[in-house]
Amino acid sequence: MEQRILLPLMVFSSLIVSAETIDQKPDIKIYSLHVDCKVTSRFAHTVITSRIVNRANESREATFEVEIPKTAFITNFSMSMDGEVYPGIIKEKAAAQNEYDTAVSQGQSAGLVKITDRKLEQFHVSVSVAAASKVTFELTYEELLKRQLGNYELLIKVQPKQLVKHFQIDVHIFEPQGIRLLETDSTFMTNELTEALTKVQNETKAHILFKPTLDQQKKNSELDETLLNGDFVVRYDVKREATAGDIQIVNGYFVHYFAPQEMPVFPKNVIFVIDRSGSMTGRKIEQTRDALLKILQDLRPEDHFSFITFNNKVVEWKSSLLPATKENVASAAALVQTLTARGGTDINGALLAAVAVLDRAERLPERSVSMVILLTDGQPTSGERSVEVIQENIQEAINGKYALFCLGFGFDVSYKFLEKMARSNGGIARRIYENADAALQLQGFYQEVATPILMQIEMQYPENSIEGLTKNNFKLFFEGSEIIVSGKISNELDLLPVEIKAQSHTSNLTLKEEANVKEKEQVFQNQGYIFGNFIERLWAYLTIQQLLEEAISAQEEDQKALEAQALDLSLQYSFVTPLTSMVVTKPQQQEELANKPTEADNEKPSRLPAGASFKRLHSRMPSEDDSGSRRLKSGSPGALRHSEGQLRGNRQVLSAVSRSRDAKRAQPAAYEHPQLLLQLPTQNERICLNIHRVPRTSVPLLSDPEQGLTVMGKVGAGINHFVQFDINYVNPPVQIRVYTHAILLSYNNKNSWLSWMKSSSSTIQGLTVSVEKERSVTASLPGTVTVKISLVRLPDDFLGLYFLDTDRFSDKVTGVLGQFYSKVQFESDSNNDQRAVERVLRVSGSEHKVSRLYKKDYRLESDSEPVSCWSINLTP
Repeated sequence: MEQRILLPLMVFSSLIVSAETIDQKPDIKIYSLHVDCKVTSRFAHTVITSRIVNRANESREATFEVEIPKTAFITNFSMSMDGEVYPGIIKEKAAAQNEYDTAVSQGQSAGLVKITDRKLEQFHVSVSVAAASKVTFELTYEELLKRQLGNYELLIKVQPKQLVKHFQIDVHIFEPQGIRLLETDSTFMTNELTEALTKVQNETKAHILFKPTLDQQKKNSELDETLLNGDFVVRYDVKREATAGDIQIVNGYFVHYFAPQEMPVFPKNVIFVIDRSGSMTGRKIEQTRDALLKILQDLRPEDHFSFITFNNKVVEWKSSLLPATKENVASAAALVQTLTARGGTDINGALLAAVAVLDRAERLPERSVSMVILLTDGQPTSGERSVEVIQENIQEAINGKYALFCLGFGFDVSYKFLEKMARSNGGIARRIYENADAALQLQGFYQEVATPILMQIEMQYPENSIEGLTKNNFKLFFEGSEIIVSGKISNELDLLPVEIKAQSHTSNLTLKEEANVKEKEQVFQNQGYIFGNFIERLWAYLTIQQLLEEAISAQEEDQKALEAQALDLSLQYSFVTPLTSMVVTKPQQQEELANKPTEADNEKPSRLPAGASFKRLHSRMPSEDDSGSRRLKSGSPGALRHSEGQLRGNRQVLSAVSRSRDAKRAQPAAYEHPQLLLQLPTQNERICLNIHRVPRTSVPLLSDPEQGLTVMGKVGAGINHFVQFDINYVNPPVQIRVYTHAILLSYNNKNSWLSWMKSSSSTIQGLTVSVEKERSVTASLPGTVTVKISLVRLPDDFLGLYFLDTDRFSDKVTGVLGQFYSKVQFESDSNNDQRAVERVLRVSGSEHKVSRLYKKDYRLESDSEPVSCWSINLTP
C-alpha cells in the first residue's frame, strides 16, 4: 500500500509552501526545504530545493508541488535519487507532445502544470521513493517583476502543514539605483517566529532570511503542529534620480528602466460598459455595484465619465460625457445601486455605443486620455454573435483613438476573445475571479489605469548600434508603473545615448540621457547577488513575452511568424513558455509533460459529444477534480468519463500508431531527403551531408570573410532536418532568418516579414531576397555566391540549403559545409569510376568513408526521381 504526501509548495512573487500528510508522523519526511531567490534589477531567479527521506520499510509515493507566478518561466527541474539525476528537458511543444503520445498509450500520466488561482500556477510531479531512500527535487524559474502602484511585491504563502527540520527562505535583492523602500509583512508571525527573521540592508543591497527552528515552528511544545500558515510579503521600490530613467549594461546587453515621478495627471474621459445580462445575477452584480460605487468616488473633478449598461438591449445613462462633479457622481451612484441582471448579452452593440459617445463628445480637455472599460461575464448571445466580426467592428470604430480595457468576470467568458479585442485597441484584458474579493479586484484594476501621466511615449536609441530592441513605443504610461526596454549593443560604443519623447498633460517632453558603457558594466562586477548574464536573460524573457502578446492580435500569418521567433528564443534560453514543454523523465523511464498554461486555458470546458476523437479530447486542460483525474490530461478518456471499452480502444489505436512509427524509424526510408546537398566544385559529384547535432543548437555551416557571408542552421526537435537557417551579410549588414513558417529580414534594427504563401521580392542596397511561393527563397548579391533555401512540405516541414555560383567562394571559406568548397578531394584508386559504391573522401585533412546512395533532391521542382550522391555523416 503506497502512501501519498504533498511536498512543500512554494511560490516566490506569490510563492506557496505547503504539505499534507496522511498522519501526524509520515513515513516520508521532508528534512530540508530551501528557497533561494536572487532579485537583480527586478529580474528574479528562484531555486527551490526540497530533500525528503522515506523511513518506511517499503516504497512510498511522494508528490512534489510548487506554485509559481503565472508570469514566471520554469527554466530547470531535476530529481536526484540513489546517485542518479533525472533532468527535465525543454523541447518544442509539438515535438514533446509526439513523444508523450506514446507514453499516454502506456497509461502514464501528464499535465504537470495547471492554473490554481489568479496569480499562481502549480507544478507537480510524483515519484516512488524506495525504502530507506532519499530524493532531492530542484526547480528553477525566472521572472521579470512588474511594478504596480509604486511597488514590487514578493508574496510568499507559507503552509508546510508539518514541521521541517531545515526550513529556510533567502531573498537577496540588488538594485544599483538604490533601494528606496523595503518592508516585510506577515499574517502568521509570532514573537518566536520574529526571532527567526533577519533583514540586512544597505544602499543597494538587501538580504531577508527566514530560518525558524523546529521549536519556533511549533504551535505548542506538546503537539507537532506548525505555526507556518499564511502570507509572508516582501515589498520594495527603488530610488529614481535621472529624469530619463536608468540604464544598466552587462556583457553587451542593456536594460533601460523609465518611471517618471511627480508629473501632472491627464484628465480621463472614461465610459464604463457594464454587463447586466442574466448570468450576472446574484453575487456578481452585487460585487460589481460595490466596486463601481467605490470607483465613482475615486474620479477626479477634471475627469469626464458615463455609463452604458447592456443585456440584449443597450442603455446609455446619458447621451454625452459628464464632468465628475459631486452632483453627477451622486446621480451615477444612484443608477449603479439600481442595477439588476436579466436578459442576453449584446457586447457588440454596447461597445459601438460607447465609441459613438466618445466620438461626439464636446468641450473635453484638449489634452486628455479617452478610454472604454468593459466588464462582462459571458459570450455574445444577442445582436452580433460572431466574435471575429465583433473584433473587426470595434477595431474599425476605435481606429486607434481610444484605449479599450476588457474585464472578464468568471470563467464562462471567452478570455481569448476579450484579450484579442483589448490588445488590438491599445489596452489589456484581465480576468476577475469569482472570489469574495472580486469587488477589490475591480477597484485594484481601476487604480492601475486611473492616473495616466504620459502618452505617445517613444524611446529612441542609436539605430546602427542596437540589435533586437524590445518594444520602444508605448501609447500610455500610468503613475506607479514602469517602462522597460532592452536590447543588445552591436557596435563598440563608449556612450549609449537615449532620447525619450512623450506628451504630458502640460507639454511635449524630450528627455535625454547618456550611459557610460564601461562604467555601467563595472557596476555588476564581483557581485554575489548576480546570476550569470542576467540582462541577456532579462532581454530574452521580455522579448518572448512581447512577441506572444503581439501574436494575440496579429493576423494568422503574422501570428505564426511571431510565435516562431518566440519559440526560437524559448528553446535557446531554456524557458518553459506556452510554445515549449518540459519532458520530465523519472525512474523506470516514465515520462511526464510540463506545459505552460495560459489564462485562456482557465475556461470552463464545453462538454464534448460522445465519440469525440481522442486527439481532440487529449488536448484539453487538466480537470479540477482532485479525486485522481489530476493525473490525467483533462479530456483524456478517464477525465471525460469514457467507457472502459472506449479507453482500451483508444490506447490500442495509439499503441499501434506508436509501433508503426517505431518500425518506420528503425528502417531508413528509401530515397529520403538528405539534410544538405552540395555539388563539389570542379567535379561532377554530389555530396549528401547529414549532421549529428543536438536539436535547436546553432550549427556553423559556412563562413567566407572575403564574401562577407555567414550561414548558420538549426536542426529541429523530433525531426532530423534543418528547420531554420540564418544568412548574415557584412555589406550590407543584413540578416535573413528563414523559418518553415516565414522569413524575417533584419536591417538597421528594423524587422520585416516575408510570407511563404505568396511570391515576393525585397532589395536592400543591392541584396535581393526573392520568395517563390511555397517553394524557395533566394538571396543574391552581385559578385557573390547565391544562397538558396528550399521549403519541403511533408508531414513535418523542413528546409534544404544549397548554393549557386560556388566558384566565387574564396579559399578562406570554412564551416561544416564550407570546408567542402575549399580543400576536398577523392582518394584516387582503381575503383574510381561510376560503378563504385564506396570511396574515401579527404576533407580539411580528415579522411571519411563515403557510400553511394540514392536520395531525393529538394533542389528539383519534382523530387519523385532520386539522384545519386556520396553520403557522409559528420558530428561538428
